[in-house]
Amino acid sequence: MIPRLDAAAIAAGDAATLDILRDACENIGFLTVYNTPLTAARVRFVLAAYRAFFDLPESDKRGVDMARTGANRGWGGPMSEQVDPDANPDYKQVFDCGFTLPAGHRLADLPVYAPNQWPALAGFREVLEDYYRDAMGVAMGLLRGIAQAIGEDAHYFDDKFDTPMALLRGNYYPQRPDWAGEKDFGIAAHTDYGCLTLLATDGVPGLEVLGRDDAWMPVNAQPGEFVINFGEMLEMWTEKRVIATLHRVKGSAEERISVPLFFNPNFDANVAPMGAGQSIVAGDHLSKRFAETYLHLKKDP
Repeated sequence: MIPRLDAAAIAAGDAATLDILRDACENIGFLTVYNTPLTAARVRFVLAAYRAFFDLPESDKRGVDMARTGANRGWGGPMSEQVDPDANPDYKQVFDCGFTLPAGHRLADLPVYAPNQWPALAGFREVLEDYYRDAMGVAMGLLRGIAQAIGEDAHYFDDKFDTPMALLRGNYYPQRPDWAGEKDFGIAAHTDYGCLTLLATDGVPGLEVLGRDDAWMPVNAQPGEFVINFGEMLEMWTEKRVIATLHRVKGSAEERISVPLFFNPNFDANVAPMGAGQSIVAGDHLSKRFAETYLHLKKDP
């Protein structure tokens, strides 16, 4: 069973809550949280902004198509990603934006800090930038709770997130197409690549998590509550005290919009196992995984 936790209790270091959080980290890889500063009304406002974008004519979305950029900022059309090499490319659409650095910063030219692309859609940029800022604050608070839950200092991760490779995404899952077969998914089975994911949804079911019994179980959250899961980077970083779990969206007769914040550390953060005495650069790991997923970044056709 996927636990549902009070984010304020996590922030307060409530012992019983942290015990449940530790079990979720070590054995499940997923939980849901409520009682964050991001209200249901705020999330619905963000969802409406993404819906307005995805409702634009394709010609307008093509104006911010990430396939032209060599990075992952802007619109990604259907079949632009393939998270599972054994499945067909995912049929969802996405819009990505992320952290940018000032001109002249030593890392500013890296693709993971590429300039955002914004459509000519009134208010869209402002809504997303405001939510991005506040969602990062919520994610940082949860990461501090996770640090405590696994026996580390609450602020262990803090200085690794000064210039985070945090990516905010809007996912649009259309109705499952009539032509879809066994290898067709809104997003195929995968583990997230980075650290912590803070996922808001419109409440439409669709997300499934692979349990330890190898059965797929649904997980959902209404606007104002959030699904939390962990990525490969955090699993490695914590020597599997936090695990990354396979999940997917097969799709259904209903459209669905979800908004994940992929909260990832600074490019040059060392995410090698704690105390291992080695170096694994966060940006190298993430860049490699992006290149394996986005079709426009794949080296081989």
